[in-house]
Amino acid sequence: MSDYSIAEAKNQLPKLIDRMLAGEPVTITRRGRAVARVVPIEQAEPKPFKWDVERLRKLQEAGRTPTSGQTDTVKAMRDDYRY
Repeated sequence: MSDYSIAEAKNQLPKLIDRMLAGEPVTITRRGRAVARVVPIEQAEPKPFKWDVERLRKLQEAGRTPTSGQTDTVKAMRDDYRY
């Protein structure tokens, strides 16, 4: 395991990353106490995108009103603004 002070880590960051990627644990210290550990990010498998058609249909139905047409919506907005 490699321990580096914050100043050393700042000056040698590319080297620390290379060591970490090679599998060596890297710890950053402040005044002799461990404050951080450099670890690789786990690459998650991308999930295939799937449309939830039923949910979209419900949302669409919930958004419909008797005045949901474009013309009616603009008129309603105009009338609300006047009052």
